[in-house]
Amino acid sequence: MTKPFFQLYIDGEFRNGSAGQKMETRNPANGEVWAEFACASTLDVNQAVEAARRAQNDPIWRDMLPTQRGKLLYKLAELVAEKAVQLGEIETTDSGKLLAETSKQTGYVADYYRYYAGLADKIEGAVLPIDKPDMHVFTKPMPIGIVAAVVPWNAQMFLAATKIGPALAAGCSVIVKASEEAPCAMLEFAKIFDQAGFPKGVFSVITGDAENCAIPLTSHPDIDRIAFTGGPETAKHVIRNSAENFAVTSLELGGKSPIIVFDDADVESAANGLIAGNFGASGQSCVAGSRGIVHRSILNKLIGEISKKCKDIVVGDPLAAQTQLGPLCTNAQIEKIEKTLSKAKTQGAIIHFGGSRPDGLDSGNYFAPTLVECPNADIETLKIEMFGPVMSLMPFDTEEEAIALANDTIYGLGSGVFTSNVARAHRVSKNINAGICWINTYRAISPIAPFGGINQSGYGREAGLQAIQDYTRTKTTWINTSDKPMSNPFVMR
Repeated sequence: MTKPFFQLYIDGEFRNGSAGQKMETRNPANGEVWAEFACASTLDVNQAVEAARRAQNDPIWRDMLPTQRGKLLYKLAELVAEKAVQLGEIETTDSGKLLAETSKQTGYVADYYRYYAGLADKIEGAVLPIDKPDMHVFTKPMPIGIVAAVVPWNAQMFLAATKIGPALAAGCSVIVKASEEAPCAMLEFAKIFDQAGFPKGVFSVITGDAENCAIPLTSHPDIDRIAFTGGPETAKHVIRNSAENFAVTSLELGGKSPIIVFDDADVESAANGLIAGNFGASGQSCVAGSRGIVHRSILNKLIGEISKKCKDIVVGDPLAAQTQLGPLCTNAQIEKIEKTLSKAKTQGAIIHFGGSRPDGLDSGNYFAPTLVECPNADIETLKIEMFGPVMSLMPFDTEEEAIALANDTIYGLGSGVFTSNVARAHRVSKNINAGICWINTYRAISPIAPFGGINQSGYGREAGLQAIQDYTRTKTTWINTSDKPMSNPFVMR
């Protein structure tokens, strides 16, 4: 059977990489090569940027009314919604995420494009009450220019939409650099985008290794904005690369998010929140709530509730309807988890369930959902972003201690609080150093709500009204309304 082959999308055309390089991608469910994809060279990157610059200067895109840009985004949203299952099947086969999740998430991603379609003609400037006579001064938001959107393999439809949507609504052109790990859904998305009717060059999708693709893109002198999602170490390279072009840069990075459970919390609700925060997407989420900070008086009760809910989790083929937890994207993730758990046990950690690869699933990248009880905050699983289905719980005694433990991290993306005390919920959430806080829920998202972190979880925000403003630059225009000649600049008054 012929394996699918996914091409690059540059300047409105599907093409192979100019250097002829291609890579294989394996199905995490069975370890078998299922598809190939073209890889971009520096020449391909340059051609994508040239096409984007040409589109920015072309009256067809440059002078297009914001309402018209919005209509194109509405069209894109409808196409994405129609193809959600198809895109989900490709993403699942390529990354191992559950089909139930990838298809549903892609369908919801259409709402992100609709949201920014509606905002396209609502980015307003202002008339300034200037302190000079006979001057009419106003500001106008202008497209920032060419955007390099770098997205990882996990949740790529969502993470791409939070960049593509506001950028196109603002009138920018976008080059998406998809991860070389499981990029096929993003390359398939280009086929859907091609049907939406945008001018050539406004949008491209490329992928490839760092040397030939990512570095030439993020350091290209014509890139005006970099929107990056990924790990902190890669982000450091992106920041260095941006020194070559002074591109405005936003970073949405990883996290080691705390979930605080107080003694007055609904235990079932807290258990569900911790399960969603750790085992959803097999733990492969930047906002995974992998540091459970639980009041000592209910720790054993909560462990029992979580264990009861997880004892029958169905681990298996992510395309199967009955599967609740699929494989991890790469075997390297499993090796990292195994190494970390091994060290944690020597530090005194107690593994209540899981902790190994499940029986009977030797051919894929499977790891059993795992619950680790940590007697202190120095346990390894509390420090390292696992990016797998590993939940760590540690006890606390006082509210101040819980806040201190929550903030004992280099990250600051997500956080959660479970309590029935409204005053405490407000008080604690205010004092947690994180860009997002969920109270009595976890891992909810919306195109209306800003998403992003602080510290080594990055900076800048995606989604929400602020995001579209971040893809513009303010232009100030001065108009002399006097009939008199401009005053002599050498005569000071």
